[in-house]
Amino acid sequence: MAELATIARPYAEAAFEVADREGKLAAWAAALGRLAAVASDPGCLRLVGDPLVTPDALYGVIAAAAGELPVEVQNFLRVLIENGRVAVLPEVRGHFEALKNEREGIVDAGIESAFPLDAAQTSELVTGLEARFKRKVRPQVSVDKELIGGVRVAVGDEVIDGSVRGKLAAMAAALAKV
Repeated sequence: MAELATIARPYAEAAFEVADREGKLAAWAAALGRLAAVASDPGCLRLVGDPLVTPDALYGVIAAAAGELPVEVQNFLRVLIENGRVAVLPEVRGHFEALKNEREGIVDAGIESAFPLDAAQTSELVTGLEARFKRKVRPQVSVDKELIGGVRVAVGDEVIDGSVRGKLAAMAAALAKV
């Protein structure tokens, strides 16, 4: 996986530079999302590895499946195909999104709750997280009944565990030291 990330990073940075310069970050993000979905499809991956499929034919199939693409993104796709890098499109998209989020001051927060959160609870939690991280927070809320109660929040590599399960585990670890 690290190898894919290493290969994808320069492509993502180049795409981001072009998109940012043109003021088309949102359009590029959407197009890369569609391309990544197509490139992840097993049928597409079979075509990528088929020596009988020409680069132009591969481009035609991927571009048709991805829908309308801006001209710059079409050219980007052709470069990836020429260099045999179609398989890294999902990684390129991930890096591009990270760069875009950083530019826009947005951070993704995975919020796991023992019970469904209503809009007011989610809003209150997001407000607190935005104050803590000094960035706009884009929440991704899910329910995990194994937490017993409370919430667990993951922002980047930082985890805030306010769940009952997490507190019980901390107490058990503390008691084990005694």
